[in-house]
Amino acid sequence: MNILYVGDVMAEMGIAVIEQLLPGLRREKQIDFVVAQAENVSEGKGMVPADMERLQKAGVDFFTGGNHTPIKPELNTLLEDDSQPVIGPANMKDCPGRGWKYADTPQGKILVVSLLGGTVGREVAIDNPLNTIDKILAETQSTERIATIVNFHGDYSSEKVIIGYYLDGRVSVVIGDHWHVPTADATVLPKGTAHMTDVGMCGALDSSLGVTFDSVIPRWRDEVQTRNVVETVGRTQFNALLVQINPQAGLATDVEYIRKIIA
Repeated sequence: MNILYVGDVMAEMGIAVIEQLLPGLRREKQIDFVVAQAENVSEGKGMVPADMERLQKAGVDFFTGGNHTPIKPELNTLLEDDSQPVIGPANMKDCPGRGWKYADTPQGKILVVSLLGGTVGREVAIDNPLNTIDKILAETQSTERIATIVNFHGDYSSEKVIIGYYLDGRVSVVIGDHWHVPTADATVLPKGTAHMTDVGMCGALDSSLGVTFDSVIPRWRDEVQTRNVVETVGRTQFNALLVQINPQAGLATDVEYIRKIIA
């Protein structure tokens, strides 16, 4: 089974690059299931249902979350509905929903879990992510499934590496995001879990993580308060991790990092 995890979809340019590339990529790589990080989809913060529908039409099957997930209240009913393929972090105290859901596929069930790290740019109330995932895996152990995907959204590379090894052999994939900058360490860990510290983003390449340079440089150089302005022009980037899963074992057999730049 081939599972694709797509990095943070950043605003309109992120949606557009997925609409342009994902349908062909699904055919070329024979991808069975696509998960996308969705906390930055709509104007850079959160996701509205209309944008979720656009991404579904392009080929995204499931959406993970992060610290911005609760910002769009219109998504709350979908987060709380187990039949809807979207979650926020399971350990984020003020996020609707439980942070994990099953996806039904022709090959069998897939469990998708979203977790938040200790630092995400500003203080967010969370429960311990390691304790949280232990509880989720214990609660779901009796449900037969072909894969378990864990998304870890946070700033510290150390946390992202630690949770990968902590869950090695217990889940199929542990993938980090939130940086919007990909790391060069995609691998299958010794016990069979696919891992990447940060998968990167989809959206504006010539930007500061999807935000215009003009809106952030004065804040840094001149120490003045400025608002982030989402970049809308220039080259786009697509970053994702393709994982080959043995559905009988529920573990990874191979990984391929995919990065595409469009002028």
